[in-house]
Amino acid sequence: MPRAKFLILPLLAVPALLGCSAPAPDELPEPDEAARAAVVDKPGVNRDRLVRAADALFNNPQTAETRALIVLQNGRIVVERYAPGYHQNTRFVSWSMAKTVTAVMIGQLVADGRLRLDESVPIPAWQRPGDPRGEITLRQLLQMRSGLRHTEAGDPPYKSDEVRMLFLDGRDDMSAYAEAQPLEADPGAKWEYSSATTVILADLAARALTPSTNPVVRMTLVRDYLRTRLFEPIGMKSMVPEFDAHGTLIGGSLIHGTARDWARFGEFLRNRGAVDGAQLVPSSWVDFMTSPSPRNAGYGAQLWLNRKQPDGAVQWPGAPSSTFSMNGHLGQYVVVNRSNGVVAVRLGKTQDNAHEPVRAALARIVTMFPRE
Repeated sequence: MPRAKFLILPLLAVPALLGCSAPAPDELPEPDEAARAAVVDKPGVNRDRLVRAADALFNNPQTAETRALIVLQNGRIVVERYAPGYHQNTRFVSWSMAKTVTAVMIGQLVADGRLRLDESVPIPAWQRPGDPRGEITLRQLLQMRSGLRHTEAGDPPYKSDEVRMLFLDGRDDMSAYAEAQPLEADPGAKWEYSSATTVILADLAARALTPSTNPVVRMTLVRDYLRTRLFEPIGMKSMVPEFDAHGTLIGGSLIHGTARDWARFGEFLRNRGAVDGAQLVPSSWVDFMTSPSPRNAGYGAQLWLNRKQPDGAVQWPGAPSSTFSMNGHLGQYVVVNRSNGVVAVRLGKTQDNAHEPVRAALARIVTMFPRE
C-alpha cells in the first residue's frame, strides 16, 4: 500500500507573537460590496453589524489568514465568504477537528455493541500479564486521560510525538507508534492533549470492524463505515479521510472537506447527533462528548468546551458555557452555540501562538444572535 500523502506539513518555525485582542469591527475600514454580499439580506440580527464582524476576520491583520467563513443560524446559512483562491468546492484540511469525527465514529461502534466505553480496550500489546496499560479504558482515551507518555507540541518540534508519528519514524504504522509509548501517570489520573491518543481510537475502530491486519481491508472498511454511517447521511459528500500505510485512519488530524460540509457536521452536533429526524449516533453520546473531562473542565470527549482551562482561559469569551468547538492546528474552528442556534466555521492559517484574536472575532459572531 502506498505511503500516506500529507497535503500540509507542520510548520516548524514560529513567528513573533501577535497582539492578544482584535480591534472592534467599527475600527476597521468600511466593508466593500463583496463583504456585504456574503451576508444574507435578513440574517436575524443587525445586518451591518454582522457584515462588519465577518469582514474583520478577513481584513484585520491580527485574524489573518482567514480563508473561509460560514455562519449558520438554525441550519440556515446567513454568512458565507471565501478568500481569493478558495470557494465552495475547496476541500480544507481538518487538522485536529478530525478528532471529533473519530469520536462520533467510536460512538456509533459503541452503539453497535462492537466497543465498550468502560472496559479495557482490546490492544493486544497491552494485554500481556503485568502490563499496566491494560487498565486503560475507551472513556479515558476519549477524554485525553489515558496516562500514556505522549508529548504534543514539544520543543524541539521534531521530538514531539505528533510530529514523529505523522512525519518521521512512526508514519508507516501510526497506531503502533502511539500504542508503544509507556505510561507516565496512572490511567485516568492526568489530562494531556494528544493526537497520538486519537490515532489509537482510530485503530480500535478498525479492529472493531475486522480482525484482518491487511492494510487495504482495514482502510476500506473504516472508509466505507464513515461514508455510509456518517458522511452520506449528513450530506458531507466532499469528505476525504487519509490513512497510513497500515490502513489506520489518521483520525487525529487528516480529514479533508469543504467549509459547507464542516458546517453540516457542526449542525449535526448541535442537533445532538440527529439529521432530519434520524439519530445517527445516540444523543446520549453527544451529551457525553460535550460533558467535562474529570481532569479538565474545558475539554469533553474529543471536543473543546467553553469552560475554564487549567490556565483559567476560556475558548469563546462571552459565549455560554454550553458552547463547544472543534479546534484544529493553524486556526481551524467549528463553533456550536446551542443557546442561539449558531454554528460558525472559520478555516484558514494562523500561527498557533496567535489564535486569541481569531477566537475573539469569531466569538463576536457566535454571540451576536439572540438566545432562543
